[in-house]
Amino acid sequence: MRAVTVYLPEKYVEELNKLVEMNYYPSISDAIRTAVRDLLEGELWSK
Repeated sequence: MRAVTVYLPEKYVEELNKLVEMNYYPSISDAIRTAVRDLLEGELWSK
């Protein structure tokens, strides 16, 4: 895996933290990886 720095609005980070606190994801990083994977599947990989 490769590290990538991403700057997000504070509101996004707050909402990601809520998902982690609700145990939907083990970490913010995991939630972001899932979101990126879903975007790629929808935009590139399914075509």
